[in-house]
Amino acid sequence: MPESPRTVHPGLVMLALAMGGFAIGTTEFATMSLLPYFASSLGIDAPTAGHVISAYALGVVVGAPIIAVLAAKVPRRTLLIGLMAMFAVANGLSALAPDYHWMLLFRFLSGVPHGAYFGVSALVAAGLVPPNRRTQAVSRVMAGLTTATIIGVPFANALGQAIGWRWGFGVVAVLALLTAAMVWRFAPQDRAAAGASPLRELGALRRKQVWLTLATGAIGFGGLFAVYTYVASTMLEVTHVSPALLPLVLGIFGLGLTLGNLFAGWAADRAMLPTAAGMILWSAVSLALYPAMAGNIGTLSLSVLMIGFGGGFGVILQIRLMDVAGDAQTLAAALHHSAFNFANALGPWLGGLAIAAGYGWTSTGWVGSLLALGGLMLLGVSVAVERRSDARLCVAG
Repeated sequence: MPESPRTVHPGLVMLALAMGGFAIGTTEFATMSLLPYFASSLGIDAPTAGHVISAYALGVVVGAPIIAVLAAKVPRRTLLIGLMAMFAVANGLSALAPDYHWMLLFRFLSGVPHGAYFGVSALVAAGLVPPNRRTQAVSRVMAGLTTATIIGVPFANALGQAIGWRWGFGVVAVLALLTAAMVWRFAPQDRAAAGASPLRELGALRRKQVWLTLATGAIGFGGLFAVYTYVASTMLEVTHVSPALLPLVLGIFGLGLTLGNLFAGWAADRAMLPTAAGMILWSAVSLALYPAMAGNIGTLSLSVLMIGFGGGFGVILQIRLMDVAGDAQTLAAALHHSAFNFANALGPWLGGLAIAAGYGWTSTGWVGSLLALGGLMLLGVSVAVERRSDARLCVAG
């Protein structure tokens, strides 16, 4: 008798996809928290070590669109497995990096599959549920990344302090291999969409709303990274706490990010744009309060929780990109993470400039607030352009 089709369990598929997000989130955020340790090991100062983080972000920015276009005809399940295999190898090499320049290269390669993985995962998750639950489905996949900031990042930081920063990257390589196995086992077998081609995916780049939405994320998210990148150094130099408290505060940030992600997924399925605007405004206010709250461990922890919560607006932008991209879904979904990691490069760079100019570790909060307000302004422009276009269509009709 012929073999019956494999039953697809949406919950298990989302768990498999979230595991990949957990691996990615662990390495992306733990690299920031481990910065003081690998900087010392590799014989470089903290601002130079920040370039390692930017190299990863650059890998995401470059890799996401290239993979999305070139792999347009590859089945999504096959692509996800291949991306996780590449991610595992690159992180394994990062754990073995002998010096600063090799570390730059390996972190760049680690970032290459990041955006395409999340973009394709979002499309797979959204396709498993009714249209009115898409944002919640994507938020569950992204919960892997946010949970990593509660569990994975503090664990990697504690591991780095106890037995060496290289183990943080080695653990991520193992998690990536586990993800590949889970996707192979649980994700639905599929074929490339009819008519899929690199040229069709590139059509997303002709849409003004795609660019405006990407710009909103690229600028608006920079504020979160401006603060988070230097929060460990701020705790040591300004709050004057024991290094043993670093994992706890990083976990509090992750808790805020997870709660914000889940709230945004629920609220956006009911009112997408108002929720997006509210979340960005929350970020701007939270970041502006950071300098005043960083002097005490209690208020700093509350500030970090608030800043993390504001990061939930990313899942809303993911769905908006899918809505405005037409039939170029894969490229648009992947480009969201290019924008996210452009923010990952921009925020630490601008924050570092403020610190280097003598404004102090907490000046990153003001830098971050201005970036969040820039994102809010771009969202407003996007909505205004969309309404003007809709009005013209109504008149023409």
